[in-house]
Amino acid sequence: MVNKTSEDKLVLGVPKGSLQNSTLDLFDRAGYQIAASSRSLAPPIDDPMMSVMMFRAQEMARYIEDGVIDVGLTGYDWIRENNADVVEICELVYAKQQCKPVQWVLAVPEESDVWKPEDLAGGIIATELVNVTRKYFKDKGVDLKIEFSWGATEVKARMLDGIVDVTETGSSIRANKLRIVDTLMESTTRLIANKDAMKIDWKRRKIEDIAMLLQGAIEAKDKVGLKMNVPSSLLDEIVRLLPAEKSPTVSSLTDDGWVAVEVILEESVERELVPQLKRAGATGIITYPLNKVIH
Repeated sequence: MVNKTSEDKLVLGVPKGSLQNSTLDLFDRAGYQIAASSRSLAPPIDDPMMSVMMFRAQEMARYIEDGVIDVGLTGYDWIRENNADVVEICELVYAKQQCKPVQWVLAVPEESDVWKPEDLAGGIIATELVNVTRKYFKDKGVDLKIEFSWGATEVKARMLDGIVDVTETGSSIRANKLRIVDTLMESTTRLIANKDAMKIDWKRRKIEDIAMLLQGAIEAKDKVGLKMNVPSSLLDEIVRLLPAEKSPTVSSLTDDGWVAVEVILEESVERELVPQLKRAGATGIITYPLNKVIH
């Protein structure tokens, strides 16, 4: 157990590997510059109150529970796999390719006679998520052998009887001509913290600030801000063109008879909406990217 004092820096754990680039991009949009390289396990960060350590997501929860790291990001799957006693601060729905949960699935070759988990009784499967998989089959009363997989799990499906593997889009499952039998769990990235670190006031506040900024960065992804000038006589007509769930900010201009309208939109809506607004009488239309949206 590593002993820390309230004077220590807040130690942030960043997952190394498949989530590394998307995590660094998320922190960048949240306002934190982490100068990570392929070789550095302790990259600098532009916050004098913080230091960074990089570990595989599979290990992160254990190091946070043990106090090696104060706060870090890892998947809910690895929290479950390690049965880690940590504080979950918030869910952060982002991933390597898409902003949606990943799935751990039980898969077999397309030509397999296995159609339900019970059909695997007495067989052998490979997975990196051994503890979760063991509990899954135990709860179903299925006795089989579970082997730890060091990677390239998909290719082992035909060497054994099946696999439990993670998929984000399903493309790798399909490419290896596998068939999904069942989904064991869905997982998203979580910001988690050491229990003792959360008892130190300044660390707890710092962790809460990080959570707020990261959530704001995720909320802003794929959104843009839009500003325009609108004749007061056309305001109601212009506002009706905006998505119904959006409530624009309307401000008076020094030029009587005109108002400024500002709203946040999905980026996919912008390209269709801007020409409509122009034709309806809006002028000075400006769109701009967003780093954070904090409610």
